[in-house]
Amino acid sequence: MVQLGYALSSEEFRPNDLVENAVKAERTGFGFALISDHFHPWMDSQGQSPFVWSTIGGIAQRTSQLQLGTGVTAPIIRIHPAIIAQAAATVADMMPGRFFLGVGTGELLNEHITGDHWPPIELRQKMLAEAVGIIRDLWQGGYTTVEGDYFTVDNARLYTLPDPLPEIYVAAVGANSARLAGKIGDGLISVAPSVKAVDAFTKAGGKGKPAFGQMTVCWAKTEDEGLETAVKQWGYSGLPGQIPSELALPRYFQEAAKLVTKETMGKSVVCGPDPERYHQQIKAFADAGFDHVYIHQIGPDQDGFIEFAKKELLPRY
Repeated sequence: MVQLGYALSSEEFRPNDLVENAVKAERTGFGFALISDHFHPWMDSQGQSPFVWSTIGGIAQRTSQLQLGTGVTAPIIRIHPAIIAQAAATVADMMPGRFFLGVGTGELLNEHITGDHWPPIELRQKMLAEAVGIIRDLWQGGYTTVEGDYFTVDNARLYTLPDPLPEIYVAAVGANSARLAGKIGDGLISVAPSVKAVDAFTKAGGKGKPAFGQMTVCWAKTEDEGLETAVKQWGYSGLPGQIPSELALPRYFQEAAKLVTKETMGKSVVCGPDPERYHQQIKAFADAGFDHVYIHQIGPDQDGFIEFAKKELLPRY
């Protein structure tokens, strides 16, 4: 049985608005949510990018049942894994049993800001594996010293530790990253209904672990209105391959998104008011092996989507 969740888009909303959206999602019946962790928005037209850990603190105080995870944090360049270990432990202590840490290999868009070298994906995967090991070591509560291939930790100890400790879910699209997720993660996060990703994750140690799929939509009164909003606010998602991981600035995404048409967008994003199209896409994720689907509504009309989800989506799952 698929569980439905809600995506909190840090690229599109101010922090207090994200908190309010989380409250509305909980009241509506969404059991979980994932919140994006960015330094920059994808595109200038999105316009926001608050510090996720401050926002999560607000959500922790305003919700009581909603499970929440980062979707996703890259603990490899911009922020040292020891700092992520402390941040995640703190928010997990604020919302016991309701927080999980989603991690991934990141995008140049966010990670270049400290001026460090942007490694190829194969190296970033190795960095992520080492970073997750450091986070888990620090969560044991003793003094931790690491002289790793990529990170150094010198006699660090976390004093504020939650009970229970949060799980760590690993983001992946391709098979190699999915295998890594199966080896080091407690679950999988992906952005497409990929059978290959789930299969690789399962065979590498992910059997029986949760698989979360992000489904991007743009509910609107008409399909054309939804497509127009999607192209304007989230046009980058129509770009092929590894392009989204390799562009450095929001204005570059803004320029590249000019190549994306409504027709192109319609192939990857469900738009408009027809509930059956949403159910078909949810089924595609379920058929691929995902047991959790969290829905990202593009644009400012979150209230319209939440009301739609309350009537047309949540009752069936």
